Parts: sequence; C-alpha cells; structure tokens
Amino acid sequence: MTPNLATTLSFLANLARYQLSMHFGKEMQAPEVPVIQDDEAPLTKFIQHRRLTVDEYVVLAAGLAPHVMPYLFDEVVQEFLPQGGDFPPIGGVKGSNIRTFLPTGETVLFLLAGNDLARRMEVQKIFGSQHYFVKEKILYLEEVKPGEPVNSGRLILDPEYVELFTLGYKTPPRMGRNFPAQLLHTELDWSDLVLNEQTLRQLREVETWISHNDTLMYDWQMYRKIKPGFRALFYGPPGTGKTMAANLLGKYTGHDVYRIDLSMMVSKYIGETEKNLATLFDKAENKKWILFFDEADALFGKRTNVTTAHDRFANQEVSYLLQRVEEFPGLSILASNFKSNLDDAFTRRFQAIVYFPIPRSPERLEIWQKSLPPAVRIDSDVDLPKIAEKFELTGSNIVNIVHYCCLQALAANSNLITRENLLAGINREFVKENKIPGNI
Repeated sequence: MTPNLATTLSFLANLARYQLSMHFGKEMQAPEVPVIQDDEAPLTKFIQHRRLTVDEYVVLAAGLAPHVMPYLFDEVVQEFLPQGGDFPPIGGVKGSNIRTFLPTGETVLFLLAGNDLARRMEVQKIFGSQHYFVKEKILYLEEVKPGEPVNSGRLILDPEYVELFTLGYKTPPRMGRNFPAQLLHTELDWSDLVLNEQTLRQLREVETWISHNDTLMYDWQMYRKIKPGFRALFYGPPGTGKTMAANLLGKYTGHDVYRIDLSMMVSKYIGETEKNLATLFDKAENKKWILFFDEADALFGKRTNVTTAHDRFANQEVSYLLQRVEEFPGLSILASNFKSNLDDAFTRRFQAIVYFPIPRSPERLEIWQKSLPPAVRIDSDVDLPKIAEKFELTGSNIVNIVHYCCLQALAANSNLITRENLLAGINREFVKENKIPGNI
C-alpha cells in the first residue's frame, strides 16, 4: 500500500469517527485533510492532475475503501455500537459476496454534511450527471429501484480505476460476449506500410486530428460549432493495409486500437444488437480509444425498403449505429472492401474517406524487398522486378508467399528461396482467390 493510499484511508476512518462522535454528542477534534506527498503512484497523480476538492477526495476515498480495507466502516461503527446493530444515518448496504459495509451516496453525505441540508445539497452535486466523475464513468451511484432514494445507491468506483489505484496499472478489457472487441498490437513502423502518396497523405490527416483535436475543440472553442469525434472510412480490396494503417495510427499517437468483432456484436434477437453496441460505446466513450470496425458493411450496410418486420428491425439497427458512431467523441474507423456497400446517410458523415488500392508494380517490388528477411538468399534465377510487374498481388498476398517460401527453405535445411518455391507460393495465393496466376 502506497503512503498516500494509507494516509487517505486513515483520514476517511477518522472522518467517520468524527461525524459519529458529533452524532452521539461526544467531543472530538475534526481531522485535518492530509497533505498529499509527491510520488509516482497513480492515485497521487490522479489527485494532483484532477485537482480534487476535499469533497471529491472524500468521495474517491469512500469508493476505494471497500477494495482495500473492506472492514473499515464496520470497525469504526462498532466502536460506537459495541453491542452491534445498524446505524441508518451512515447509509451503506451489504454485498452479496461479502457481508461487509459497502458505502452508498448517503454514506458520503453523512461524512461530509451530517444533518446540514444545505451542505448535503452541495455535496450531492458530485453525483450529478454533469460532474466528470459521472460523465467519465470514474465513480458513480448504482441505480436503485424506482421510488427508492437515489442516494441509497451503492458507491461504485470503476474496476479499471480500482486496479490502477491498487496495483498501479490497468488491464485492457478481455474480449468476450460483454466486450466484443480485441486490442490490436503491431511491431511494424510507418516505413513498413507501402502505400501510394495520396493514401499516405490522407492517413496523415487522420493522424493530425488525433494529435490536435483537444486543442481545436477546447483551446480554439470549436466544440460549439462542430460535433465531437472523427469518422473515417478505409475501403479497398482485402490485404491492402487497412488494418495495419489503423494499428499504426494508434501506435504513433499513443491510443489503443480495438477491432470490433461483428460476429459477436450482431444478434438475431430483436434489440440485442443495439444493446451490444451500447455496451461497447459506453465502455469506450471516455477512453480515447480508436474503434476499428473491420468488414463494416456487415453492420453498417444500406437500409432497405421495409417489406417485412425483419427489414424494419434491420433498419433500426443501422439507424442506431449512425447515431452512436456520430456521438462517439473518439476516432471510429470503418473498413470495407467496397465503399458502395455502406449506407449513403453514413458516408456523408465521414470526415475522411481513404482508398487503399491494390499496389502498383513499383510498390509491389518495395513490399517484396521489405518482406524478405535478411537471413535469406534469393536464387540467381529469381527476377523480383519482373515478378512484381507480372503478378498483381496485395501486400498480404506477398507476406503469405514469403512466409511459405521461408518455411520451404527451412524444411530443406537451407536459407535459399528458389524460383520454384516462389512460383508455388504465388500459385497458392491465386488459387485461394480463384484466379489464374499465369507464367513468367
């Protein structure tokens, strides 16, 4: 436990003792708010960066306490009620997996305001929808049943922040039914992505938005004139670098890139697709993630004329997608083989439409040269420039061919890539796509 975390929880316990003493008519000096010592702990950085007020500091401490010292409130209350029993003014609920005191909104109001109505109303603003704790889903009150007091909801600190403040890091969310997205990584650099100049220039424009959006929106106050977020369409044949480009944009701007698994997103049950989308976008809203929808036309396809109930619900899904993507404050990238497959109402909302064509022969030659590992030798009868000119292959095709040839060389206890193996690898790629490779 870091020094500031220990100090924070000790202060929280003393504040509870003070308010209980006041309630039972006992004299006790109010505890002094601790001075946060400079260190590299995430909790310290959060307190200092956000410039927490005393009220916010107490709310954060109360939300963190059950995860670090789950018996803190039970032990303090027991000091004043040694025979046991509940103390309703301090609020709190019992968990289903742990039978200790879990703080609620009433707990915070008791700690900071006691019975002072005006003060309670002031503290309650922290749980309002406009406070960044709630807007960014850092810390909030659990929803209660209709008719029950809002402040009786359990105080919830987002699990990612619990992990950050206790362990010092955040674990990326795991891909699953509740989070149908995969975090992408790449060891490649921009120099490994071979594209024509126009495509590269458009990618740089997207990178510029990522780097300067906050300045544009807030320092230059453009948030009053333009919608938040940036929407880009990457389209072109498979294997031309769309996923790799999204990956590199994230890598060089320090943003996580999540590829959305549309097979887990789309449901045959009415309303389930929208529910899955809502969960994803709610999770991503304040994370500054890049959302990459591969084969996006499966989900963002054209709306149809309504002739059946199925058509109506499918159109509702597309409309809901349009709304959520347009409201997303981060970067959304949709990838498709064909621009025409997407709904026209959506294409009008793109700030960037980037075409990834099949590489031309000079670009194919460069891809061949960059794909071959330094450890291999090329047989003297292999004419790479001629191969690059003759065979219209994508970057993905070429990498697959090099992979095949390297394995064949290793199987022969050699580091030589022969013309025979190279042509066999090319033939394999053309067969996969039902094409005829031709001859050199």
